[in-house]
Amino acid sequence: MSGMANTETYYPGWQLLQIPGPSNVPPAVLHAIARPTIDHRGLAFAAFARNLLEDLRPVFGTREDIIVFPSSGTGAWEAALVNTMSPGERVLMAETGHFSTLWFEMAERLGLGAELLHGDWRHAADPEAISKRLVRDTTQEIKAVCVVHNETSTGATSDIVAVRRAIDATGHPALLMVDTISSLGSVPYEHDRWGVDVTVSGSQKGLMLPPGLGFNVAGPKAWQAAATAKMPRAYFDWAAMATATASGQFPYTPATNLLFGLRTALDLLSLEGMDKVFRRHARHGRATRAAVTGWGLEVLCVEEDHQSNVLTAVVMPDGASADAFRSYMVERFNLPLGNGLAKLRDRVFRIGHLGDFNDLMLIATLGALQLGLEGFGIPVKASGLEAAMAILREP
Repeated sequence: MSGMANTETYYPGWQLLQIPGPSNVPPAVLHAIARPTIDHRGLAFAAFARNLLEDLRPVFGTREDIIVFPSSGTGAWEAALVNTMSPGERVLMAETGHFSTLWFEMAERLGLGAELLHGDWRHAADPEAISKRLVRDTTQEIKAVCVVHNETSTGATSDIVAVRRAIDATGHPALLMVDTISSLGSVPYEHDRWGVDVTVSGSQKGLMLPPGLGFNVAGPKAWQAAATAKMPRAYFDWAAMATATASGQFPYTPATNLLFGLRTALDLLSLEGMDKVFRRHARHGRATRAAVTGWGLEVLCVEEDHQSNVLTAVVMPDGASADAFRSYMVERFNLPLGNGLAKLRDRVFRIGHLGDFNDLMLIATLGALQLGLEGFGIPVKASGLEAAMAILREP
C-alpha cells in the first residue's frame, strides 16, 4: 500500500514508518485481525483465550496471570495504580522523560500523593537516587516506586534489576511498578526474576499490533496490596478480570480481533526465537547510534550503557528545527520520524528501530536520513552510513 501523508498529496512506493510506535504491523497480523469475529462467550473463544494467555507469559517472563484490558497503555498505567493504592497514598515516579512525567500527572489526577524524582531527560532512572529517597521515608509513606523501563521520548533504558536491588537494600516495602510499553518484545524483560511487583504494557510496539490492548502483570505483593486498596475501580478491576479469564472469559466485551492478531504476533516471535529478536534489536540499536555519531550528531541519551535498542533520539544542531526536518523527510522520502515531546519539542527527532524490522529497512532509513540531513542543510560526515553498515555486516 502506498503511503499518504494527507488527502492532497500522493507519495509513491512504500512508506517507511520510523516512529517509535505504533510500529509496523506485519501482514500476517493484519490478516489475523481481519478474520471474522467469533462469539466471545462461546467455547471456541474460551479455549483460544486460555491458550493465548498461557503463551503470553514467557514474553513477560512470568508465571503470574496476564491481565488484558481493551485499552491503550495509559489505561494499563491507571489499572496498576487504582488496584494497589488508596486515596492520598504516596507514589514515587522516577523522571526519565515525557512518559514518566505523564504517569506522575495521572497519579496526581487520581488523588494520590505523587512525587517526581527529578531527572534531566538524558539519563536512565538513578537507582542511588531512588534508594536515598526511600531511606529518608522513615515512616514508609511511599507505597510504590514507578519506573519506565524504556523511555520512548528520550531513548533511555533503565536497569530494572539495579532499581530492585536499590529498593531491597533499604528494606523499604514499596511496590516496584515498571512500564514496559515500548520495551516488551524488543529487549529482555523478566517480571518474576527481576522482582517486579506490577508490570504495565501495551500492544502497539514490540508486540507488533495496533494500539488497543493494555496489559498488567501483578506479583504476590501487588495482589496483597489490591486486597486492601481503596481506590475506586470498575472497568480496570484486576479481580473481576482475573476471575473471568481463568475460564477463558472476560467480564466485558474483549477486543476479540486484536486478540486474534496477538495470537499471530506471538507465533511470529516464537518462530524467530526471543533470543534472536533481542539480538536483532541490539544490532539495530548499535548500528543506528553508529550512524548518528558518525554523522557528527549527538544521541540524546548520554549514558552508553542505557542507550535504547528500541529507538534513538537525535539532538538537532543549534538553530535547526527538528519538526521542519521531519516534514522535509516525509516530503522528500515518505519517511515519518518521531517528534520531540514536551520540553524536547522541535529539538530532537526520534528514529524507531523496533518490531517488524530488518537490516534492509534500517539501511534504507539511515541512507535516507544521510541524504535528508545533507539536503536540509545540516553538514554531516558521509562515514555515518558506512559505520552503521559495518555493524550490520556482523552475523
